[in-house]
Amino acid sequence: MTNIALVGFGYWGPNVAKNIFNNPKFNLVAICDYKEERLQKAKEIYIEQTKYEKDYKKLLEDETIEAIAIAVETSAHYKIAKDALNAGKHIYVEKPFTSTIKEAKELEELARKKGLKIHVDHIMIFHPVIKKIKEIIDSGELGELLYIDASRLNLGQIKKDVSAMWDLAVHDLSIIDYLSNGKKPFYISAIGEKIYNPKESLVFLSMRYDGFIAHIQSSWISPLKERRLVVAGTKKMLVFDDMKVSEKLMIYDKGVNVISGEDVEYSDYAVKIREGDLLIPYIPQEDALYNSLEHFRQAIVENKESIASAKQAIRLLEILHSADEKMNKEEELCKTE
Repeated sequence: MTNIALVGFGYWGPNVAKNIFNNPKFNLVAICDYKEERLQKAKEIYIEQTKYEKDYKKLLEDETIEAIAIAVETSAHYKIAKDALNAGKHIYVEKPFTSTIKEAKELEELARKKGLKIHVDHIMIFHPVIKKIKEIIDSGELGELLYIDASRLNLGQIKKDVSAMWDLAVHDLSIIDYLSNGKKPFYISAIGEKIYNPKESLVFLSMRYDGFIAHIQSSWISPLKERRLVVAGTKKMLVFDDMKVSEKLMIYDKGVNVISGEDVEYSDYAVKIREGDLLIPYIPQEDALYNSLEHFRQAIVENKESIASAKQAIRLLEILHSADEKMNKEEELCKTE
């Protein structure tokens, strides 16, 4: 059994605590939050089944605790993560990993030197549908990737410390990274708007990769809640709609056939739309957060690197920072015109 403590019982912390508690291979040693009302909420749920602390540093002094789960605001990730690693604890960190690439690389190097595991909760790559999509792509059934289109929209929750892109698009960036085996985009463009917020509440992010393009829309100001992913290949195309209760994944045997030679009357080539069957595969329901935490536990026990490691997090941070630079330049250009 792996002894773990949780720091942060605010917005996402209760979900993390529940999934740790429900895993018989974890022992939730303590829950920590500096706000008394949050600790009181935790006590009402877990009563005497765990301990409660207001100062996370007391957890670091407990030699029985092997891992720390960090579910606090992004700006506090670096400090708590660094303290935990220096105390010899493996860390699970909510996304985004850190505020800067420099901080992320420092934590990665510290964990490497101390032989500790870092797992960033890029929760969507542990979703059963995303795992199925990965299988389909790797099998060649989809053909060569053409494009990926993702939208993650909602009305709220508007956060002050990160933009909608940093809060929402990071999910889709982790999916693209996972599906493409860690490919990096060679071109990034982004446009956003700061509405009701000092950070962008609406962002359109576009990228070019070797072999395919990707587009991600992130919004906190949409009247509709949408969690949708379209992946198009040369053989088949698929749609993942996470808002559906069932039939979340649809695989379309549709595409475009190129016609050339004598069959083309006025040009060297032409295209013909190919229509085919629609397949809705059965995918057993699983809790992605539970899967993420269990993967973290296995990384510790089996001494292996998480697929949601600091390395992956750094790749995503590089994209986010590049997109921020593009939006900042666009904003400055608009001011001068």
